[in-house]
Amino acid sequence: MNRHTLLAAVLVAGLCAMPLPAPAQQVKLLVQSSPLAGFNYYQAPEVWRGMRVGDALMLEREPDNVHDGRAISVRWQGHKLGYVPRAQNAALAWAMDRGDTLDARVSRLQPHRNPRKRMEFEVYVE
Repeated sequence: MNRHTLLAAVLVAGLCAMPLPAPAQQVKLLVQSSPLAGFNYYQAPEVWRGMRVGDALMLEREPDNVHDGRAISVRWQGHKLGYVPRAQNAALAWAMDRGDTLDARVSRLQPHRNPRKRMEFEVYVE
């Protein structure tokens, strides 16, 4: 585990161990901002022009993924867009495996020759 991944795991663990605020004070903390990995290999090219900044995304753990046991797919309205980048998925996978609730949103959409720069998303913990 590299230093960045370890720091992210410690941050997520600390945030998840904090007591929950009162229901009227719902707070979401940004824990990660990432580009979408695998943009060209899934349904992102077909649907990304219909997406908007702020759209909700669903994160789905794929512990049996043959390429990465910490894999987390990113979905929008039932469409598999791609993945959380492998270099950034360890802390999120750990949190999801613990049962923590993570929320994801589209944070950036832009036309670009490099598919990795077309979409970014943010992950929050409640």
